[in-house]
Amino acid sequence: MPIKLFRAFICFMSNTKQYPKQSFTVLFFAILVFASACGGSKTAQSKENNSETKSDNAVQITTTKAVSRDIPAYIQTTGSLTSDEVSDVASQTSGQIIATPVDVGGFVKQGDVIARLSQKDARLRLQQTLDSVKQAEATVRQAEARLGLSQNGSFLSATIPEVRAASANYEQLISELKLAEVNEKRYRELVESGDTAMIVYDQYRTTRDTAKSKVNSAKQQLEAVINSAKQNNQAIKTAQVAVESAKTQVSIAEKAVGDTIIRSPYSGFVNNRPVAVGEFVTSSSIIATIVRSNPIKVQLKIDEGELPNITIGTGVSIAVAAYKDRKFAGTVTAINPSLDIATRTATVEATIENGNNILRSGMFAAGQIARSGGTKAVFIPSSALYSDQNTQSYRAFVIEENVAKLRVVQIGQTENDMIQILSGIAADETIAVSNIDKLFEGAKVIQ
Repeated sequence: MPIKLFRAFICFMSNTKQYPKQSFTVLFFAILVFASACGGSKTAQSKENNSETKSDNAVQITTTKAVSRDIPAYIQTTGSLTSDEVSDVASQTSGQIIATPVDVGGFVKQGDVIARLSQKDARLRLQQTLDSVKQAEATVRQAEARLGLSQNGSFLSATIPEVRAASANYEQLISELKLAEVNEKRYRELVESGDTAMIVYDQYRTTRDTAKSKVNSAKQQLEAVINSAKQNNQAIKTAQVAVESAKTQVSIAEKAVGDTIIRSPYSGFVNNRPVAVGEFVTSSSIIATIVRSNPIKVQLKIDEGELPNITIGTGVSIAVAAYKDRKFAGTVTAINPSLDIATRTATVEATIENGNNILRSGMFAAGQIARSGGTKAVFIPSSALYSDQNTQSYRAFVIEENVAKLRVVQIGQTENDMIQILSGIAADETIAVSNIDKLFEGAKVIQ
């Protein structure tokens, strides 16, 4: 339509001689009014189309609420890892080193050999003590044989052959004495009655006296045999004591042989080995230094105000730079009763399980100690966050009246698919959880 009007106006201008000036003026203003009306109509139509386009550009999203929940409270601290035990292993005997099968940095198990000494002298002493035992045992056997005892048999004097023989002789002489006493008495009575001569009686009296002498002699002989048997029995006991003493010396000699092999007192790493093959060492010489690293200890510095919140058995979690994606759990095992005067901090010691021996003494550790009680924290789904690589920050979109509001947030710990928000979003705010890559500040959304 505007083009037709423009052509008509050109045609009119070409024939201005045919029309009066008043007609030209009227026609010009009519054209202006019509063009303005057409332009206004197009502007209105354009605005209407832009409104429809903007409505069509709204982003379809799903939302959720930021939730508040109770979480454990922690004391943030730092410290250093230290070995559970450090042992300077020494030899219990003197000798020349003939082998050192471990090197510095190597891992040894409890009982592993870390050095060997020459066993020549120790084995010689052991053989000498074994010979002493055999000799002492032979002496015991000989003493038992003299008494007629079996090996380790019990002593009874009446069972000894010499004692039995002396006792039998003594009993026989007593019987003869009794008979002689009976005859002496009978013939003494016959002499008194005048029935026999005195010379006959004298014979029987002499026989009786002789029998008495024999009995007394046999008794002394029996007692002597018994005493001899007892002495022999005492010799057995003495020899048995000698045997036990010799066996004790054997045990000592065997230990001396065993002491030539130096073993690790527990599992750990070899931190130092100052000796070499060929050196002569004594009981004061350090053979190797063994460091036990499982479990390993961590010493953490705690402000004095936090001490009431920590007790033995409190849970601890640490992280080290060497393993950034891992945390290591443990428990508080000791609290130093004294404070550092300069920093007003106390040292808390915790034990950390280190089964793979990947934690090493001296490592710097960032720790968390569980505090009694808890605190509130805001959590949102991990799908609601995106990382801005340009600013190295985390961002999320809060939806207010169907408009996206960009928020820069600080994040904390992760629990399953939820992430703690330390700042930037409050509880119960509406959060976009889908199509966040299509959102921007002020973007219209449809839920």
